[in-house]
Amino acid sequence: MSRLRITHNGLGFDILQGLLSILRKLKSTPDQEVRILLLGLDNGGKTTLLKQLASEDISHITPTQGFNIKSVQSQGFKLNVWDIGGQRKIRPYWRNYFENTDVLIYVIDSADRKRFEETGQELAELLDEEKLSGVPVLIFANKQDLLTAAPASEIAEGLNLHTIRDRVWQIQSCSALTGEGVQDGMNWVCKSVNAKKK
Repeated sequence: MSRLRITHNGLGFDILQGLLSILRKLKSTPDQEVRILLLGLDNGGKTTLLKQLASEDISHITPTQGFNIKSVQSQGFKLNVWDIGGQRKIRPYWRNYFENTDVLIYVIDSADRKRFEETGQELAELLDEEKLSGVPVLIFANKQDLLTAAPASEIAEGLNLHTIRDRVWQIQSCSALTGEGVQDGMNWVCKSVNAKKK
């Protein structure tokens, strides 16, 4: 057993020191935490999107009465996603969650054209909120798997997104059901957080 003893000038000590310094470096650079607020009208697909991000089963989803929180690792970030219910009676409580938001994700049901005006008003109000001032916004044009879905470009035009000047924004076609476009949107989120840090 004595042959395994590490001496200060031995090779074993150098290896140990090397390992310790690597571990210290890893410890000193934990995943940066990012607070993401996931909002939108009821039945837009927010919870399905959240479960898709967390690789969870999406076959049984019920309307969100309060909120769901999930942490997702992505590109060196720990994304803490807050999914808040979108029913009209819950929306006044959205403002309780604005504080310290790094990115706003707003989900739109692209196939529910009757509610485009309502969803546009809610988004405009969010963009006017002082606590969300300058916060990057990703708009997910969800449910693109449905034949009746409006393309993202049409939604962007209808919501006058091109008039947004006080923050970076992006509209992303997606289907929370199939997962298509979801990762592209999250890549943009990580890029915009990185840009904000610099």
